[in-house]
Amino acid sequence: MSGMTSSNLVGSGPSPINLESHGITVKNVLRNASPPRLYEEAIRYERQTSIADSGALIAYSGDKTGRSPQDKRVVKEAASVDDIWWGPVNFPLDSTTFSINRERAVDYLNTCERLYVVDAFAGWDPKHQIKVRVICSRPYHALFMHTMLIRPTDQELESFGQPDFTIYNAGRFPANRFTTGMTSTTSVDLSLERGEVIILGTEYAGEMKKGVFTIMNYLMPKRGVLSMHCSATACATTGESSVMFGLSGTGKTTLSADPNRQLIGDDEHCWSDDGIFNIEGGCYAKAIYLSRETEPEIFQALRFGAVLENVKFDDAHRHVDFNDTSVTQNTRGAYPIEYVTGAKIPCVAGHPKHVIFLTCDAFGVLPPVSRLTPEQAMFHFVNGYTAKVAGTEMGVKEPQATFSPCFGGPFLMWHPKKYAELLSSKIREHHSQVWLVNTGWSGGAYGVGQRMPLKYTRRIIDAIHAGELTNAPSLRDPIFGIEVITACKGVPEQVLIPKEAWQDKAAYEKTAKQLAQSFKDNHNQFERGGGPTTMDG
Repeated sequence: MSGMTSSNLVGSGPSPINLESHGITVKNVLRNASPPRLYEEAIRYERQTSIADSGALIAYSGDKTGRSPQDKRVVKEAASVDDIWWGPVNFPLDSTTFSINRERAVDYLNTCERLYVVDAFAGWDPKHQIKVRVICSRPYHALFMHTMLIRPTDQELESFGQPDFTIYNAGRFPANRFTTGMTSTTSVDLSLERGEVIILGTEYAGEMKKGVFTIMNYLMPKRGVLSMHCSATACATTGESSVMFGLSGTGKTTLSADPNRQLIGDDEHCWSDDGIFNIEGGCYAKAIYLSRETEPEIFQALRFGAVLENVKFDDAHRHVDFNDTSVTQNTRGAYPIEYVTGAKIPCVAGHPKHVIFLTCDAFGVLPPVSRLTPEQAMFHFVNGYTAKVAGTEMGVKEPQATFSPCFGGPFLMWHPKKYAELLSSKIREHHSQVWLVNTGWSGGAYGVGQRMPLKYTRRIIDAIHAGELTNAPSLRDPIFGIEVITACKGVPEQVLIPKEAWQDKAAYEKTAKQLAQSFKDNHNQFERGGGPTTMDG
């Protein structure tokens, strides 16, 4: 199992590395440099890089401050062409164009005076762990991936050998938009056969993180392991685990930073025959409106060794203003998982007792918490209803209703039914309870109602984990068919029942029926692959 203590990461200095096998002839290459060394490099060579009063490194990602999903490409290759879910998520790319973009990236990297390499692991379970190499020109990117991957010990680094996948981050250099298959100057290209990811035209660090997740979303289901866009925690006493699915902005990171539970991870996990394991070595939290009072675990983790992206700060004292969104609403903080008090190292746990779907309902008609049958769980998992949160993607200025299959549509490689079938079999085999939790709006839609108070959502999650809601009173929602929990200590009853929180009951009925119909319409596209076709299974 890979080590995580700061004392055994680098030893006497960064290990030398020759990149000629990658077509790169630059000699000044720092491999697995320590955070202090990367701080020095960033301050010396990066533009606009600073150190916050908390000790975190402040960096800026340039024009792109979020992912560019429309610029993601997957190479059509004989070994995987029949596996991939081609379409609006996985745009095909021919091998010739990939080679052109690869050469463009390598040519750019060869013009750099110095490069940075991170050799590390994805996946805490040694049975399913892969070796990842990141080659980049920005110290900030190296520190980010040093944080987000699982850091090797000196011994593991010495015997690392050839990586399974290599990320060529040439994000400072644009793609040629006249190249076949390009739609802009940004391109993120994955070749499974070559084991390579090419990044052009975007310096947003999250593209590297999600590139690794996309790879795991292909490899793991092929082995019968469910890859999941979810956070995970465990009970320190019983060891029972829980997973929370949800897209960015629904609360996965915030709700997983729970002082009463052990943190397994905040975003990417796998469920194997042995239990669950984190894919990553760090957390990547939204920092907008962050405060010590509301999110103390995350706030204290953003210290020396962490990365703060695209935040504004006071020039005199370097104090970060988390309420300032003048750069982007998608401000972010990346920190090693061991910075979270109570994190469980290694990041593995047993089979989940609870499976929680987090949704940010912009229409304000879904209940704060409801119990789902296995059939309903598959329906809501495949639909993956939530809202795009402002700043998560380029051009999104306010929440927009969307359906994202498996609560992670942008990162799926197989058809959603493959992930749904894996989840269904594991839920049934391990008798997991499934819950739908709305962290979105109450008392009306976005612009009329109010965002669900975080204290209520925390109380609901605590109640689920404590077993308080397993046999709690409920009523069947006549529109959605789900069992709405009607009593939860610490949460007002009128909030638990959405219709009661609306002043205009007729408007509630109309809005709820429209959303229910949109669920059914969206699910129709998956009917050919099986699964429930009605709201109540």
